[in-house]
Amino acid sequence: MSEIQRKFDAISKKYDEQRKKFIPCFNDFYGTTVSVASVNKENPDILDIGAGTGLLSSFMMKRYPEASFTLIDISEKMLDMAKDRFKNNSNVKYIAADYSKYDFVEKYDMVISALSIHHLEDEDKRDLYKKSYSILKENGIFINADQVHGETPFIENLNKTTWRLYVEGSGLPEEEILAGYERTKLDKDSKLDQQLDWLKETGFRDVSCIYKYYQFAVMFGRKIV
Repeated sequence: MSEIQRKFDAISKKYDEQRKKFIPCFNDFYGTTVSVASVNKENPDILDIGAGTGLLSSFMMKRYPEASFTLIDISEKMLDMAKDRFKNNSNVKYIAADYSKYDFVEKYDMVISALSIHHLEDEDKRDLYKKSYSILKENGIFINADQVHGETPFIENLNKTTWRLYVEGSGLPEEEILAGYERTKLDKDSKLDQQLDWLKETGFRDVSCIYKYYQFAVMFGRKIV
């Protein structure tokens, strides 16, 4: 079992309730992701990579109640939470696997992700962007709502200091804060401009950072063949 899998198995039951206390811009961050997820179908096929407990998919379902969802995550315990959350929705499939190594066979109208891809090394991020492009249908969209590394050491320190002040004033018990800090040791954040360049190099069009709040950013691209 990988360190990431172990850490996220351990937090699976408390993950959702902690999100707002670990993400200062929670509503805008997820809200922006859903608002830019525009395709010309009422029942799109949506792949949520690093889906965890299904938090992002749950927001997306409010916009696309007829959509078909595929949730992939390395942590089976996180996916168990998603299965419980969506037990009344027969349009959801689950894959317990490492999405960076998984061979997808289906094509999707959307590939979405929230707070997961930053756990990959740079080369693996680039490969995942290529993989995401390859499994998108024409006019499909890719959205990565994630945390990014500061442009300079000063900005990186500013981002992290601001974030820690928020977390420590959030009311979370100290042990949960410390566990959260421990999980950040698994982070391999990349700079925003670097990731936007990788998306462009992959072939994505209309690449943009739609939203940014300190280290939290929503990246967007479209596949136009």
